[in-house]
Amino acid sequence: MNTTLIVDGYNVINAWPELAALKEDSLEHAREKLLEILAGYGAYKGYRVIIVFDAHAVAGMESVEQITPDLEVVYTSEGQTADSYIEKMVYYLVRQGHRVYVVTSDWAEQMVILGAGAFRIPARELWQNVQEMKRDVADKYGETVLTYRRHELGSRLNHEVVRRLNELRRGR
Repeated sequence: MNTTLIVDGYNVINAWPELAALKEDSLEHAREKLLEILAGYGAYKGYRVIIVFDAHAVAGMESVEQITPDLEVVYTSEGQTADSYIEKMVYYLVRQGHRVYVVTSDWAEQMVILGAGAFRIPARELWQNVQEMKRDVADKYGETVLTYRRHELGSRLNHEVVRRLNELRRGR
């Protein structure tokens, strides 16, 4: 079964302290940081990730950017909210047989997506999941004293060459 994570982008930016702080200086930087975090999280979990940003107060057409094969960014069209876009996407994907998780802290939106057959993840819970993923990656793939291997020249040379170099070093 395909698993898709749909994220209400501005809802998450406003809910995560580190992104909210970035937003004060540059909304673009906060969006980019969210994309970076969720690209890693989606790859780790094996999810297709769709991040939806409101553009209902901005003139223009709907814009969809395929960042990676499994990461898509959607800017809604003028007059359309992220919530309405997410609702349509959930109905479509659930009927296609996808397992869908929606990240939003909007209670009314959570009730709608639950009724459509998707699962809800509050923004704060996603933050905790991302922190857990970072710990797992560090534990499994991080460099530790036990996994550190020395790469000495002597271990790559044949014995005769090592013996002769040792003799030269000792002045014999």
